Amino acid sequence: MKAPIRVANCSGFFGDRLSAAREMVSGGPIDVLTGDWLAELTMLILARTRARPAGVGYARTFLTQMEEVLGTCLERGVKVVSNAGGLDPKGCAEALAQVCQRLGLTATIAFVDGDDLLSLDPSLAASLGVRHFATGENFDDLSRFLTANAYFGCFGIAEALARGADVVVTGRVTDAALVCGPAAWHHGWGPDDLDALAGAVVAGHVVECGAQVTGGNYSFFSELSGMEHVGFPWVEVAADGSSVVGKHDGTGGEVSVATVTSQLLYEIGGPAYEGPDVTARFDTIELTQLAKDRVAISSVRGEPPPATLKVALNEVGGYRHDLVVALTGLDIEEKAACVEAAFWRASPHGPEEFAQVRSRIVRTDKPDPSTNEEAIATWRLTLKDPDGDKVGRAVADSVVALALASVPGFFIPGSGPSGGAPFGVYRPGLVARELVPQYVTVLGGARTRLDAASPRGAPPTLDDPPRVSTAAPDGAPDATVRVPLGKLVGARSGDKGGDANVGVFARRADVWRWLDEYLDVETLRRLLPEVAGRPVERYRLPRLWALNFVVRGLLDEGVAASTRYDAQAKGLGEWLRSRFVDVPLSLVDP
Repeated sequence: MKAPIRVANCSGFFGDRLSAAREMVSGGPIDVLTGDWLAELTMLILARTRARPAGVGYARTFLTQMEEVLGTCLERGVKVVSNAGGLDPKGCAEALAQVCQRLGLTATIAFVDGDDLLSLDPSLAASLGVRHFATGENFDDLSRFLTANAYFGCFGIAEALARGADVVVTGRVTDAALVCGPAAWHHGWGPDDLDALAGAVVAGHVVECGAQVTGGNYSFFSELSGMEHVGFPWVEVAADGSSVVGKHDGTGGEVSVATVTSQLLYEIGGPAYEGPDVTARFDTIELTQLAKDRVAISSVRGEPPPATLKVALNEVGGYRHDLVVALTGLDIEEKAACVEAAFWRASPHGPEEFAQVRSRIVRTDKPDPSTNEEAIATWRLTLKDPDGDKVGRAVADSVVALALASVPGFFIPGSGPSGGAPFGVYRPGLVARELVPQYVTVLGGARTRLDAASPRGAPPTLDDPPRVSTAAPDGAPDATVRVPLGKLVGARSGDKGGDANVGVFARRADVWRWLDEYLDVETLRRLLPEVAGRPVERYRLPRLWALNFVVRGLLDEGVAASTRYDAQAKGLGEWLRSRFVDVPLSLVDP
C-alpha cells in the first residue's frame, strides 16, 4: 500500500484569502494543493460576470494565486486541483497556460468538463429528463436557465492526474471530489471501493471550506489562539480511506474533534450523504484526537451512490427592491405602521400589484438606550415582481418623500435610494447519471470521455450506541439553571438551496445525552419562532454527539432570492445558542 497523500486546501469560497495558496505551499510539506471556488450562488455570479463585456465564466482569483505558487509547485511535484473553472473550465485552463508562458514555466494542464447542460444541443438537453429534486417538476426547456450544471465526482480528476496533469481545472464537481479525486488516483481506487471512497468524501467535506475546520466560524472561538489569522487545513488520506486532518505548525486556530465535528455538520441533511461516487454514512464516522492539531477520521462506511446526479440550476426570478427605514426611540410599532401606511399611499402601485411583498420590523433597539444606535430599530420592506420598472426608482422615491412628513426619528440609512435589481432563483434538479458523461482533456491532446460507472456493494450494518437516561442516580430529577444553550453546546448552520440546516453538537458525553433527549423538533420551533410552521427534519449522529436539523423553505428559492436578513442562514446556529433554556445544574461548569 502507498503512503497517505496529503491534500491541502487554499480556498473555501470565491473571495477567500488570496495569500492562502502561498501559505500552504511554503508552510509545510504537501502533495496536492486544492481550492474550492464554487457554490450554488457562485454559479449565478459567474453567469452574470460572463455576460459582461470581456467577462469570463471562471474565477480569476485562481490565476492570481497560481502566479505566486505554480513555479514552486512544479519544482516540488505538488499537484494542483481546483474547481475554479466554474462555467468555463477550458477557458480557465487556457488562461493558466498563458500565465505559465508569461512566467517561463512548463506545466501539463488538464480540464474536466461535460457538466454544463446548457452547452448541449437544445434537443439533446430536452431529452435528458432533468426534474426538480423535491417536486418532480420536469425541466424540458433548459433555455430558461442561466446555469444548469450536473455535479460530477472524483474519477474525472483521477483520470486527468493519471494522464500526467500537473494542474487539473474542473467545472461543477462536488466539493469533496477535490480531495477524493487525488486520493483515488494515488491509491488506485475504483468505483467499487465504497468504504475508501466514503472516507475520502468525508475528508473532503471536512477541508472543503478552508479555515472553517481550523477554528473559523467555530462556536467556541474564544478558547482558541491565533484567530486573527487562522491557518488553512490539510488532510492525509490513507489507502483504506481513513485520514488525519491537520494544519501547518505555528499557524492560528486549532484542529480538534470539536472543530472537525462542527465542520462535518455544515450544510448536510441526513446521515446518508449522497454523492456521485458513493453514499458516505456520516453516522459511522469515528473521530480521535491524535495530538495537538491532529484529528483522525476512521470507520467511515460507504454505500452505492444514487442512480442520478444532482443538477444546480439558476434562473432569473424577476426584480426586487429592499427598502430600509430607521425608526428611533419610543413607539416603534406605531411608527412602523404609520410609515408603511404612508408609503403605500405614496407608492404608484398597491401591495396587491406586486408578485411578493414582505414587511417586517427588526427590533435592534434597547430599553433606556445609552447611545443613539441603541435606540434604533428598522422597518424593512422587500418587493418582488417580474416587472423591473414596478420595483424601480419610483418605489425608493415613495420612501424619500416621507422624510419630512412622517414620524419623528425617521431616516434612511446608507448611501441613499437606488433602483431595483434582478435576482436569481435556484432550482435543485436530478438527471440520470448515465446521460451525462465527463470529459477529460489535456491541453494540446485528445478529449477523453468517461462514462458513468455502476458500483456494486451492500449497505453496511450500522450499530447505534444505546440511549442513556439522564436521570440522577437516585431517580430524582436534577436541579436546573437557566443559561444560554450555547454554554453547553456548539452549532454550525448554512444553506442548502432554499433550505437551511443547523447542526448542534456536544463536547461531553453527559451533555450529549441531555441534548439528545431535550432538543426535538418542537423545542427547536419554540426556540426559533421563525422556524414555526415549516417542515423540519431531525437527524441523530450519536457517534459525533450531534444532531442535525433541516428546515425546509426557510431561504425561499435560494440565497439570491431569500428575503431573510441572514440570507444564507450562517447565523442560525448562533441564534439558537443564544436562547436561554433550563438545563441540569450538574451539566454547567462552575
